[in-house]
Amino acid sequence: MSEKKNSRRNLLRGAAAAVAGATAAQAAEPKLEKKVYYRGPKPTKTPLFSGALSYGNLLFVSGIGAHYEGDIKQHTKTVLDEIEKALVNAGSSMEKVLKVTVFLAKAEDYAPMNEVFLGRFGENPPVRTTVAAAWVPGNSLVEMDVIAYI
Repeated sequence: MSEKKNSRRNLLRGAAAAVAGATAAQAAEPKLEKKVYYRGPKPTKTPLFSGALSYGNLLFVSGIGAHYEGDIKQHTKTVLDEIEKALVNAGSSMEKVLKVTVFLAKAEDYAPMNEVFLGRFGENPPVRTTVAAAWVPGNSLVEMDVIAYI
C-alpha cells in the first residue's frame, strides 16, 4: 500500500474518532433548560415577566425598584437587599454577580447611590452600566437588574 493511501486512511480514522468523541461528549452534556425561580408560590396565571430565571448556570434577575417614599440611599439599599434575596433564592450570591444595570430617575443621585452600592458585591465587583432614565417605573428612584452565575 502506498504511503499516500496510509496517510489518507489514518486521517479518516482520526476524523471518525474525533466525531465519535464529540458525539459522546455532547451526549454527556446536560440539556440546558430555562428555569424560573419564584419567591413564594408559583402564580396561578401567567405573569407578565419572570423575576429571576436561569439558563444553564447563568442567572438573570429582572429590574427591581423600591416603590415607597424615601431618598436615593434608602431606595438603593432596598433594591440591593431585594436583589440579594433573589440571588440566594436561586442558589447564587452577590459575589457571583457578573453585570449590573442601574437606572436612576435623576442623574444627580449618581454619587449617593454609589455610596450605598460600594462593597455590596464583594472585592471583585461586577461590570456595571448606569443610566439616568427618562422614566423609572412607579415612584422608585432607582431600578437595577443583574446577571449572575449559579
